Amino acid sequence: MKRLLPIILLLAAIVPRLSAQEFSEAIEDNSFLIEEAYNQDDRIVQNIFNGYYLSDVKDMIYTFTQEWPMGGRTHQISYSIAYQTLNGRSSGLGDAMINYRYQLWDEKNWCWIAPRLSVILPTGKSAEGFGNGVVGVQVSLPASKRWTNEFVSHLNVGATILPNVEGPASGGNSVRRTLQTYSIGLSGIYLVSENFNLMFELLYNYSASIGESGSVEFSSGTIVSPGLRYAINLGKLQLVPGLAIPISFTSTTRNLNVFAYLSFEHPF
Repeated sequence: MKRLLPIILLLAAIVPRLSAQEFSEAIEDNSFLIEEAYNQDDRIVQNIFNGYYLSDVKDMIYTFTQEWPMGGRTHQISYSIAYQTLNGRSSGLGDAMINYRYQLWDEKNWCWIAPRLSVILPTGKSAEGFGNGVVGVQVSLPASKRWTNEFVSHLNVGATILPNVEGPASGGNSVRRTLQTYSIGLSGIYLVSENFNLMFELLYNYSASIGESGSVEFSSGTIVSPGLRYAINLGKLQLVPGLAIPISFTSTTRNLNVFAYLSFEHPF
C-alpha cells in the first residue's frame, strides 16, 4: 500500500489536469451534414442558412434554422424551415421542424453530448413532392470531442419515424405505411487556425420508402463530404461562411453535389 500511495497521489494530480485541459479558441458552430453537440450560450442566438444542390435530380434545397438558448446553455429550442426546387422547375415550401436539445454533458465531462428531439410538421404539399404529409418525429444523439488543439470530431446517431405516409399501390390505389430512417455520421475537423477549419464528414442513411406495389422497401446511401469554413468576427457579431462538395453513393450511383453554408450569431 505504501508503494502505491505515490502513484495514487500522482494520478490524483494528473487526472484533473487532463479533464480540465484548456485549448485555444476555435469555431464552435454547426457542421454541414453532422450535428455538433454545443448548445448556444446564454442570450446568444444563431441563424443558419444552407443551400444543397443535388446534381442527379437537379433539386435545390434551402433551409433556415434559428437556435435559441432557454435561460442558459442547458436547454435549447430551435426551428427549421425549408424551401425546395424540384427538377429545376417546380418550387415550394418543404416540411418544417421544431427542435429541443438538452446539454447532457459539456466541457466538464469527457465529451459534449446534447440529445435532440424534433417534431416534423407537414408544411409542404406532399402531393407535389414537397413533404411527407404527416407529423413525424426525429431523435438524434450528437457527441463532440476535442482531442487536441488542432483536431475535433463529432459523432451522430439518429432515427426518423413518419407514421401513415400515403403512397401509391398497384391497381391505382393508395396505401399508408409507417416509414423509418436510421442514420449514423462522423466528422473530423482540422483547426488550421482560430478562424479557419478544414472539414471531412461521413454520413450513412438506411431509409424506408413505399414501393410501386405498396410495400415498404429499404435502401441505403452514403455521403462523403470534404469542406471548409471561416469565421469572421465583427464586434459581437460572428459570421461563418462555408462550402462543401458532398459525394453521394448508392449501390448503383455516385453523384457530386454542392453544399453552401452561412451562419451568424449575435446577442439578444
